[in-house]
Amino acid sequence: MKLRRVVFDLLVYDSMDELDQGDQILMHEAVKARKNAYSPYSKFNVGAAVLLDNDEIVIGNNQENASYPSGLCAERVAIFYASAKFPGIGIKAIAISATSKNFVVNKPAAPCGNCRQSISEYEIKQLRPISIIMSGETGEILKCNSVSDILPLAFNSTFLG
Repeated sequence: MKLRRVVFDLLVYDSMDELDQGDQILMHEAVKARKNAYSPYSKFNVGAAVLLDNDEIVIGNNQENASYPSGLCAERVAIFYASAKFPGIGIKAIAISATSKNFVVNKPAAPCGNCRQSISEYEIKQLRPISIIMSGETGEILKCNSVSDILPLAFNSTFLG
């Protein structure tokens, strides 16, 4: 038996003011996007902003449905829209911000498993990482260099032959 340890670097910022200017702009766009989320059931609003290689920023927010599986997370709304509007343009980074109508979200909201898998697909497609910046309504902000940091051993196209 062998033990393999999986580790990654995670940058931790005490506030948005500590982010570099580009990341601040991206996070501000994610915060704006979360305000228009459609979340009548969970009351949990998430906004995402995707920075593309052409320096365009594309936003998305969660869209719920009474038939819960029919909704879509902010991260996937943003990256799918970016791919539809700017096909072939790579993704540099994605910022995610969450808030709730029921309580203060005081820690960063990380992408769900489905969103991690979707972001992973784009990293593999473009052959380079996508940085992920995560925040709640208050509290620290986290940044990782790649979705593979938070989704090690991801299933991908190499398994399909």
